[in-house]
Amino acid sequence: MQASTLHDEDWEYVRTLLPSDLEESARKSNALQRCRNVPDAAALIRMALAYAVSDLSLKDVAAWASALQVAQITGPGLFYRLREAEGWLEQVLGRVLADQVPQAAGGWRVRVVDATVINGPGKKPVQWRAHVQIDPATGGFRAVELTDDSGGEKLSRHRFRPGEAVLGDRAYATARGVHSVREAEAHVIARFNPGNLRTCDPRRRRVYLAQKEAEVPAVGAIEYDILIPVPPKATKSHKIWDSAKAIAWIPARAIAARTRAGEVVWILTTFEASQLPAIAVMGLYRLRWQIELLFKRLKSLLHLDTLPSREGPTAKSWMLARLIAAGLAQRLVQPSGPLSPWGYELRCNHRAESTHA
Repeated sequence: MQASTLHDEDWEYVRTLLPSDLEESARKSNALQRCRNVPDAAALIRMALAYAVSDLSLKDVAAWASALQVAQITGPGLFYRLREAEGWLEQVLGRVLADQVPQAAGGWRVRVVDATVINGPGKKPVQWRAHVQIDPATGGFRAVELTDDSGGEKLSRHRFRPGEAVLGDRAYATARGVHSVREAEAHVIARFNPGNLRTCDPRRRRVYLAQKEAEVPAVGAIEYDILIPVPPKATKSHKIWDSAKAIAWIPARAIAARTRAGEVVWILTTFEASQLPAIAVMGLYRLRWQIELLFKRLKSLLHLDTLPSREGPTAKSWMLARLIAAGLAQRLVQPSGPLSPWGYELRCNHRAESTHA
């Protein structure tokens, strides 16, 4: 999305892609308790998007809004509004992305998860993590959560639906994470380090997969049926926990293959062999690279990694608004569902209806 899209001639089309209950959600989340200087929620999010997708300062955005008669507000006033709108912008982002999730006609819906770090300026930048879920079929992202640097990468952070296949790198191959996906009736395909994940044979006896790497052929793949014990609730103790205390045992397959350089790559999946053969699992995992391409696009085209403030109260609101802009842009560029000749979602114009009533 470009800043020009927010001018009068295009804004009405963009507005149709935003949630229809924008006004109600803004008031419930206290983003718009009083309308002094800002007439409605649409004006507020329009200014937030202008700040996110342009190089304008808050003072300049306020002047731009005044010139277009969007709102009569000062730079400090806009700062206050954006600071208070953080929770609301999170809701809007979730709705914008949720509206783009297509209904599956059958088969497994593939989802890829990963996270990227966003740094602010200065010697000691505040680090943020964007935890993203994408649809590799379109290359567009379907969900995102922003946390500070303490927010770890884990599958349980994401929400999945029955019938989804979740792809992740080694950071996501944990027993608790896999358990959370299976609880949602979805399946996992993730690269893993056999030294970092406790694995057992079907009789619940410990098996050390790293010792079996000599069995991996130069070409093709080999697989092992395993069980993954899910540890009890984490404690501060560094003692090795007893597998007998596992709260669940997850049936899975460990698939190994070699790269052209001879390196062994291990892939974990909860799909049964009858559902997805080993070679198909390895091929499907390659789709994970789609999320790396998305991160490059977000940072090169939307400059997501160039925070305008180091640790100011509006830093998160700025990132959320920029992600909303990215979500709207992928909707405009890659419309899903039946093709509309209008190029936007038709909605009733309540003002027009009342005029003709």
